[in-house]
Amino acid sequence: MMIAFVSSRRSGVPKPTVGVGVLLLALLLAVVLAGPARAAPPPVLLGTADGFALLGGSAITNTGDSVVNGDLGLHPGTLVTGFPPGTVNGVQHVTDAVAAQAKTDLVTAYNDAAGRPLSATSPSDLGGRVLTAGVYRTGSVPLLGLSGNLTLDAQGDPSAVFIFQVASTLITATDSSVRLVNGAQACNVFWQVGSSATLGTRTAFKGTILALTSISVNDAVTVEGRLLARNGAVTLINDTITRAPCATGTVVPPGTGGGGTGGDTGTGDGTGGGGTGTGTGTGEGGTGTGQGSGTTLPFTGIDVRIPALLGLFMLLLGVGLRVQSCGSKV
Repeated sequence: MMIAFVSSRRSGVPKPTVGVGVLLLALLLAVVLAGPARAAPPPVLLGTADGFALLGGSAITNTGDSVVNGDLGLHPGTLVTGFPPGTVNGVQHVTDAVAAQAKTDLVTAYNDAAGRPLSATSPSDLGGRVLTAGVYRTGSVPLLGLSGNLTLDAQGDPSAVFIFQVASTLITATDSSVRLVNGAQACNVFWQVGSSATLGTRTAFKGTILALTSISVNDAVTVEGRLLARNGAVTLINDTITRAPCATGTVVPPGTGGGGTGGDTGTGDGTGGGGTGTGTGTGEGGTGTGQGSGTTLPFTGIDVRIPALLGLFMLLLGVGLRVQSCGSKV
């Protein structure tokens, strides 16, 4: 700790001014604690492409009973096949002005995602990893794989953004998955792929794929997000693709309701973490259980470390000035 010296009136010998030392320590501590609170990456803005679940360049083909929840777009290609038997719960825009604008916005979004500054280098396989918000790049490895489960942890921030920059190819293995925890949202997960993406059979995928070329989806895949291919085709086989809009607020887990007790039937109310529940008991002297519902709370976006650091700084500053005042009277 740095200590300043002043001359004693009686002895002429310098003595430490403790208040100044405490102040410097407070400043140092504030800098150290505030260091990790760096700004998180903002989301990739998709423009008019945001409303699409599927967007392709050359063709969109489907085999089987795929379900697309969101708009389907194609430009400049004209070939869309497999709907029906596939279902599109949205509007189909094939080589029209809406699709053309969406493709223009896709190019802008792709370049934005590709140009984001790196937060960390990603391993070549994301299976078994738990990652927090940031921008991840595969480095010298052109291919990014997913075998097993990848967990994306928003740490309680529903606006947390995850961006993966893949130099060449994204490939997921059979039965792999992307899990979102602690407020993470599929709308804030982006996969920028320098070539093509292939999702393996029964993959449970989250996020928006922005591929330069094509996107191939194998059998029984579920996607919460978007499949957006700039130049090539999008291919489905008995898949479910659901466009993922962002929800507002932080979802509190549901509570557990308490059941009734007593005679032949009984009713009771219970409360749990973030919710309330009701239940009905059955049978003589029986007990019942109920299920509560959670509450959506607004997210303020305020980093709690900032007021905490300010409070600590003011406390230490006050102590330092008090000590210095007492020392000057000696």
